[in-house]
Amino acid sequence: MLTTPVLLGDRSYNVLTGQGLLASTGSQARSLFPLTRRCAIITDSNVGPLYADTVADSLRAADFEPTTITVPAGEPSKSFSCLESVCRAMVSAGLDRKSFAIALGGGVIGDLAGFAASIFFRGIPFLQIPTTIVSVVDSSVGGKTGINTPEGKNLIGSFHQPKLVLIDPATLLSLPDREYHEGFAEVIKHAAIRDAPMLDDLASLARNPSRLELDALIARNVAIKASIVSEDEFETKDVRALLNFGHTIGHGIEASAGYGQFLHGEAISLGIRAALSLSTQFASLSPHDALRITQLLHSFHLPLTLPTSIPTDTILSKLARDKKFDQGHIKFILLNAPGHAFVSSAITLPSCASAINALRTPPEL
Repeated sequence: MLTTPVLLGDRSYNVLTGQGLLASTGSQARSLFPLTRRCAIITDSNVGPLYADTVADSLRAADFEPTTITVPAGEPSKSFSCLESVCRAMVSAGLDRKSFAIALGGGVIGDLAGFAASIFFRGIPFLQIPTTIVSVVDSSVGGKTGINTPEGKNLIGSFHQPKLVLIDPATLLSLPDREYHEGFAEVIKHAAIRDAPMLDDLASLARNPSRLELDALIARNVAIKASIVSEDEFETKDVRALLNFGHTIGHGIEASAGYGQFLHGEAISLGIRAALSLSTQFASLSPHDALRITQLLHSFHLPLTLPTSIPTDTILSKLARDKKFDQGHIKFILLNAPGHAFVSSAITLPSCASAINALRTPPEL
């Protein structure tokens, strides 16, 4: 088992990574909540049938009384209506301010369950048990929770740190290929902004793909996220903002396409390609390095071409409402070189429009 601490003072917690950890949920939770009985497992219709019983049995063995709450799988569940149904189900199950919740699933469930926990009885603890690449390397760590609105992604939410993150890489074996590959957009993002040598390691993994023995790669990504979050928990120092590399335009594409047409990582892949192009124009990233990262996205079967059916103006309108805007100015993340990201104020909406339009032409690989 690998342990990565997230150092946030009295809100600090550990991220545990190891095979078979799913079955230890009960004992891990009991060490955190010695007097608690009732808890909720919040999951979705894809993950629940696979893993909810294992988690619930482990909790019962530790003398908890778990209730499983299942929502439909997919991005549309990050909504006010699903948030209400989850909170009301927790009330009906008898949970109170001494109870805790468990987010069992991918990024959608982590965001939804974490936000529900942050407002239920004005805030109860929760645990993250991520089951997708996106969630194990990124969204389960850092305390960002929230839901979407038709106007944009993650516009309603809160910071609510988990008490513990349990990562069992065995859960990744059940992912369909598309859901597995989309998560590597976030891994490539981490390498691009903070760990240039990881780009070579990912190229090797792409040449020799295997879902086994990913523990060290996962922990390496978690350490990057944990370090950035520990330095800038509430994104007030332009450090945590670096994690938004590829996300400004990516979120605009995801929202404009209608949640579900692109998986999160697929939209971020397009956003990364656009950010690489802007980095060669407005920063010192070399075309060679931009191509190298673009080829890596391609090697993990991630999309690089934007359909003409999604208008640029629509993407820009979503982008303009994004929380990355600061008093009307875009806080855009660029690269000077692999591993060296920074916040730029040089990117304008016309610059974004040009980068979006360029996505409609397939890259020369």
